[in-house]
Amino acid sequence: MTTLLSPHIRKIHRLGLAAAALLLSACSILPQSETLTVYQLPAAQLAQQTPAKKENGAPLSLRIATPYSSQMVDSARILVVPQGSQISAYSGVRWSDPAPVLLRNRLASAFRADGRFASISLGNSAGPDADFELAGDLTAFQTVYENGAPAVHVHYDASLVQSSSNRSIATRSFDIVEPVQGKEAPEVVKAFGRAADRLSAELIDWTLLHGK
Repeated sequence: MTTLLSPHIRKIHRLGLAAAALLLSACSILPQSETLTVYQLPAAQLAQQTPAKKENGAPLSLRIATPYSSQMVDSARILVVPQGSQISAYSGVRWSDPAPVLLRNRLASAFRADGRFASISLGNSAGPDADFELAGDLTAFQTVYENGAPAVHVHYDASLVQSSSNRSIATRSFDIVEPVQGKEAPEVVKAFGRAADRLSAELIDWTLLHGK
């Protein structure tokens, strides 16, 4: 038995089929989400030292704040400057955290591994006030190309603040350039790790020099 549809019903049916076809074609042209490989900085490679103490003999404590940075640097993408002022990002990879958080956590790990501060806390963690706070601006955290050769560039403007007086007692700019032994993402990440080791070692010695 054949069911006859009215012209109005047949028109609605045709419109429905056309809409379904449009939806299918739209789904086929939508860009697929990019699959990213997530990297952390390599573990710190610093030797443990003898703990430092205050004048009264009590161990020193330090709080490390998340560095301030520009919107570009405050990103989880691994940045690269291939030429001039052009800023890009490596395809298919990213950091586990935005660069300022990544560096803060890396510095905290390095200070703890060094052992000369008895207590290391983060700027947003609860707990008693530390003797000093390490704050700063992260103005560069990227790979740069010079004469066709890649190198990691990290620039950190540090400020050491005495918590009891909320006074900055020392400031210094740290500029680290570490060659990349290759051009692929794993070699770039290893270079960032070496740069972080160098920055950490210099920061630890500088902090202890002024944090007495």
